[in-house]
Amino acid sequence: MDISGKTNGRGSGRKKALGGLLFLVAALAGCAPRQKTFQGGALGTTYMVKVVGAGGLGRHVIQGAIMFELDLVDARMSTYREDSELSRFNRFTGSEPFPMSEETLEVFRRAMAISEETEGAFDITVGPLVNAWGFGPEPASPDGPDDATLAALRERVGYRNLIIEEGAVRKSRPDIYCDLSAIAKGYAAERIARALDRLQVSRYLVEVGGEIVAKGHNVQGRPWRVGIERPAPAQRSLLRIVELKQQAMATSGDYRNYYERDGLFLSHLIDPRTGRPIAHDLASVTVIHDSCTDADAYATALIVLGPEEGYAVAERLGLAALFILRDEQGDLSERRTSSFKVLE
Repeated sequence: MDISGKTNGRGSGRKKALGGLLFLVAALAGCAPRQKTFQGGALGTTYMVKVVGAGGLGRHVIQGAIMFELDLVDARMSTYREDSELSRFNRFTGSEPFPMSEETLEVFRRAMAISEETEGAFDITVGPLVNAWGFGPEPASPDGPDDATLAALRERVGYRNLIIEEGAVRKSRPDIYCDLSAIAKGYAAERIARALDRLQVSRYLVEVGGEIVAKGHNVQGRPWRVGIERPAPAQRSLLRIVELKQQAMATSGDYRNYYERDGLFLSHLIDPRTGRPIAHDLASVTVIHDSCTDADAYATALIVLGPEEGYAVAERLGLAALFILRDEQGDLSERRTSSFKVLE
């Protein structure tokens, strides 16, 4: 270069090449997908939604779609809201069909089908027993239900007391009370996923109260990796990591919602067949499934059934399930179904 500032041809070419390279890098960086995260409280629990590469969709559009679905499920299926559709159904004592929304009917249908498949281990009419043991919206005796009370309450429990008709549900006895808490969170996660699909979002992770739906790849371009929690009441840590590929996952465990009475560990997981909290070595069950609604219900059914019967039912139904057992010393062990092993 001379004092006039002119360059020769080779120097000019190098600068043009360098400039083009910098422009390409900048362009590629600008095209890299970004992740939006949405989280908060709903349905008596928490939710988190991660969306990757949502194009020109603004945060308010995605947040609005998420909250619409959560609010809808809450208004339809909450037992804590007196004005919810489910609460009105529980108060209804007539023998005629009770009209219901398609959303609640969808959950009732899936619940009934899974009740049949698990021979009543999953049963949405278990609500009176849940309340009696102090895990529902109604006040319970500090000493828990006695044998006579349990016997009377068990008369009110049984999914066959529900008759699903066109656009309605009918009770075979007036005091049937339903609780959808073991299936509604999975359904809510599934509805959010459907809403994102309608918005043409193809990469997301939806989590509602621990129930998860994943689609596409994460921001690093890999399958979504999610943790299965170690079933320990006193601490929160991960037991293992799994990859979800267009799948849903739900876990049911005895270690989060419980209390101790007279030295006994009482879980919120009530066996509809005995009327009592579960009492066996199975600490948690995780189910991976195409449907988060089904995964949620199956996980509950399998942990109610216990380590042997639950495992046999999971194998019979072809479920991808991970069973975590806890021995008397508190040590954990795993048992995986054949379908779960295939996913690893």
